[in-house]
Amino acid sequence: MSFADVQWRNIDLNLLVAFAYLYRYESVSIAAEKNCVSQSAMSHSLARLRILFDDPLFERQGHKMVPTERAQALSPSVTQILELVTHDLLTTATFEPSQYQGVCRIGLTDYAEFIFAPLIYDAIRQQASHAQISFINVNRSNYMVLAEQEKLDVVIGSVPVPDKAFECEHLYTERHVCLADLEMVDINNGLTPSQFAEVDHALVSPDGQLSTPIDKTLQNEGLTRQVTVATRNFLTVQSLLKQRRLVAIVPQKMADIASQSNGLGCFQPPIPVADFDISMLWFSRKQRDDKNRWLRQLLKTVIT
Repeated sequence: MSFADVQWRNIDLNLLVAFAYLYRYESVSIAAEKNCVSQSAMSHSLARLRILFDDPLFERQGHKMVPTERAQALSPSVTQILELVTHDLLTTATFEPSQYQGVCRIGLTDYAEFIFAPLIYDAIRQQASHAQISFINVNRSNYMVLAEQEKLDVVIGSVPVPDKAFECEHLYTERHVCLADLEMVDINNGLTPSQFAEVDHALVSPDGQLSTPIDKTLQNEGLTRQVTVATRNFLTVQSLLKQRRLVAIVPQKMADIASQSNGLGCFQPPIPVADFDISMLWFSRKQRDDKNRWLRQLLKTVIT
């Protein structure tokens, strides 16, 4: 018989509880008292058990309800089922980061991984020294599929309209700046919109597109820029900018790191560039999971 063949509507877990009390105490009245139900309710449960198993199960001998051979055969299985439910299904072990030996699976957009991966690693290892960390590169187009496939605990990045299967918490709002090699692009006096449009542009483009809303903004001012290269990787953009007359519009946090490590310079865009939000997402079904709650709070502290 398969799982689907069982008439589950006729089965009540409380009947197994009643069976266990009857088997232990061999008395309807005592079993009822111990189970905190009335004697008539226990008698009704016994009647249903007899129908369910097609056996008397307990027969009166003097003052006792003695289990039949069928009841004796059933008892070990009933006990095992009730213990399984009690210890494996209803009892939740308290999550202790210091004892955790599993994997924290974190989905990060390219930008978020570049900025936050080292900080996240240090923070997790400080509280959960036995844990492993797996960073999975995601973007706003594939994060739903990868979150399921890779069993991600959380996703961090710019996802303007999260799928309804996810909970979402805003972490911070990022602004944009321009980044360039100071020896190749003269930004001492800033750039006018016209000068900005005349310099070749590099894009960080998660979807490989060679245009952004910036082009529409320039068109509104009668200007057109030349985008000569696009890449999905922030590190690649840094390498491209060095010793080339190129400008890239990048997030402020990335520009700060690039300026310190690669000698690049940043300046304010001469045209309006919209800010963007960085958020943390997780499956709604993990909302109350202890490990997930700990990880979310930790990441929020690190990033904000």
